[in-house]
Amino acid sequence: MTHQRIVLAARPEAEAGLQHFRLETVDTPAVPDGHVLVKVHYLSLDPYMRMRMNDAKSYAAPVGLGDVMVGGTVGEIVESKQAGFAPGDTVVCMGGWQEMAVLDARQPGLVRKVDASKLPLSSFLGAVGMPGVTAWVGVNHIIEAKAGETIVVSAASGAVGSVVGQLAKAKGCRVVGLAGGAEKCSYVVKELGFDACIDYRRFPDFDALGQALDEAAPQGVDGNFENVGGLILNVVLSRMNAFGRVALCGMISGYDGQSLAIDNARLLLTQRLKLQGFIVSEHMSLWPAALKELGTGVATGQIRFRESVAQGLAAAPEAFLGLLKGKNFGKQLVKLV
Repeated sequence: MTHQRIVLAARPEAEAGLQHFRLETVDTPAVPDGHVLVKVHYLSLDPYMRMRMNDAKSYAAPVGLGDVMVGGTVGEIVESKQAGFAPGDTVVCMGGWQEMAVLDARQPGLVRKVDASKLPLSSFLGAVGMPGVTAWVGVNHIIEAKAGETIVVSAASGAVGSVVGQLAKAKGCRVVGLAGGAEKCSYVVKELGFDACIDYRRFPDFDALGQALDEAAPQGVDGNFENVGGLILNVVLSRMNAFGRVALCGMISGYDGQSLAIDNARLLLTQRLKLQGFIVSEHMSLWPAALKELGTGVATGQIRFRESVAQGLAAAPEAFLGLLKGKNFGKQLVKLV
């Protein structure tokens, strides 16, 4: 039996391109004891994957040249040599950019069974998966959002930002999003219930974006969930209230090597701000509570989400590069089955 996979063919020196990926057909390996063979149904594409393409110090090891691109997946077990897992089980796992994945089911959390009878299978890679838990941890444990506060979130229509805003609204906060384009901003306000959304493409410099934020957040900013960095982070920091909190989740504006300088670091002192970077995989103790709340929210319609779905593994590189440029709308997935 053979399957297709996409490997890292070369490391980008600046902007990533199609030439940095390679589609291969390989023999599907045998399943060792303690392992399972998963047929991938959906592949998740996420901004963090761009950093994993670089051979640089980070919170996780880079993808090796010639190795399968890393990524979250959902699928079905077709062969199992580990107790507790059986063919037909639906699982969430880190299967990577490939049609079939052999995984060590003995590693805690690497392969997790899910019930897809009440929720869409794809949602376990989005609102009820890593992006949703990232939002939940940031809102509840980094920003510690409270009723009456103003919370700002960049990339507001994306898989993480959309959940951030809905969780903060449920806590009684005023929520202001930033997104690229009128269509995304309309969705964020009308469908997700944000109080306001700024189309950052209309405000290309510090003063213009700052004025737009002043209008959307007249009482200043108490909490910032940051996915973009760069100009957006600098503007939001300049509008932070005393003792404001910043959950630094991503800095996608600099993933191709652009400068990410904080222009006025003095604000961290004068406003007594907390700026904390976090990686959701380092908060595994919080996942059960987060997934329970998120699952209930999606099942009852209280948490809404949107997906962009590319068809077939070969479409993954182009869809991923589009994600880095904001071409996706909501959670970016690749459907393999």
